[in-house]
Amino acid sequence: MQGLSKHTGWFPVVLRMQGTRVLIVGGGNIAASKAHLLVSTGARVEVLSASLCSELERMVVDGAVHHVAQDTCVQDLRLRLAGCRLVYLATNDRDLNRDIAAVCKAQNVPVCAVDDPAISTFITPALVTRGKVQIAISTGGTAPVLARRLRTMVERILPEGLHHLANFMSAMRNELRQQIPDTSARRQLWERFLDGKGAQAALVGDMAEATRKLQELQTDNTVCGEVWLVGAGPGNPDLLTLAALRLMQDADVVLYDNLVSPEILNYVRRDAERVFVGKKRNRHTLPQENINHELIRRAQAGQRVLRLKGGDPFIFGRGGEELEALAKANVPFRIVPGISAANGCAAYAGIPLTHRDCAQACLFITGHARADGTLMLAWNTIALKNQTVVIYMGLTMLGQLCAQLIAHGLPENWPAAVVEKGTLPEQRVCEGTLATLPALVADWQIKSPALVIVGEVVRHRVISPRN
Repeated sequence: MQGLSKHTGWFPVVLRMQGTRVLIVGGGNIAASKAHLLVSTGARVEVLSASLCSELERMVVDGAVHHVAQDTCVQDLRLRLAGCRLVYLATNDRDLNRDIAAVCKAQNVPVCAVDDPAISTFITPALVTRGKVQIAISTGGTAPVLARRLRTMVERILPEGLHHLANFMSAMRNELRQQIPDTSARRQLWERFLDGKGAQAALVGDMAEATRKLQELQTDNTVCGEVWLVGAGPGNPDLLTLAALRLMQDADVVLYDNLVSPEILNYVRRDAERVFVGKKRNRHTLPQENINHELIRRAQAGQRVLRLKGGDPFIFGRGGEELEALAKANVPFRIVPGISAANGCAAYAGIPLTHRDCAQACLFITGHARADGTLMLAWNTIALKNQTVVIYMGLTMLGQLCAQLIAHGLPENWPAAVVEKGTLPEQRVCEGTLATLPALVADWQIKSPALVIVGEVVRHRVISPRN
């Protein structure tokens, strides 16, 4: 038919397996992994094989599976198929698997030959399980490694307590159906519950608090806003925390900085409003006071406001100032730390920030100049050996920084490096000394965002052989 996409050939379903009979042909590790999946559903699992791997032997001893200790015979199998809900073929003999699959198809018993979708009538997807919550990922049997990788990605963003939340909602479902007959109104209530503190209570197993919050929502239609100060990390989306990802999906509006990349913003809920409030050198989109006011205004209007900052909100991110303003206005807030630029960029560059042989301390400073173009820093505490100095926003004043460090006691050949676009695919690391680094940075045409690292740890930089 015109307008329809190409057929996938597979249709995902969820089967009730409690008490049903499942046959697994084969006794190796693959058969054991399938047995584990099936036992967790309450199915009665039979394993047909002359011998078993140690894991299946343990499951037989524990009574989790029943062992039929004999070689596989296609003729005998016809009798065993009666009453089977599913059959798994996990032998190393592809011809035998093909013959058994043909018998299963003839008797209309669903069959899965592991790693051979061509002769299978069903396949097992990669599963993410949180109690009653299951997410299945399938590539139609063509790319199981990709399916497993996608499962890992999904695992990272699902809270561990999701089964508690599902159990709570299941337990309250009939009661709410009686109290709120209107389907639309009931759905809206559940959505407000999931977006609020009731769901957070259920996730950690506090069912009494979850019940109280649900009851409050039934009697109070007031929408309460909140501000979330979240660190987006140094740039690579893979370095986002699980907590950050969850809040990025829940926010009504996001106020974000210049260092938050488009790749990271892609993880924000699609229908969320996006407001750029970032700062670039000599140009502020919004003064800090206006940002504080906007956070308060939106939260008081009932919005869930995500304040997304590059790196960590409390390391040169002015998160402390915003927090004080929110507290003064009595606005609820949450804080989610992020991997700082210093941690992320140094690690991706292969530079340890501390080292037992040469750096027992690490100092973070900013390279902002005064209005007259000079740097006013505590040079006597910065220009010390046995420590690492990480300089944020120091690229513009790099020449003066290096000169002052030399003038206050560090040698000209003291190691130093600049990490440009750290943690991103286009990252570059420029290594030199206090005497040579400014010229090298100019030759390389290094641009912001960039981080300066000074100290003997630069000599200990190690690059993976794969790089």
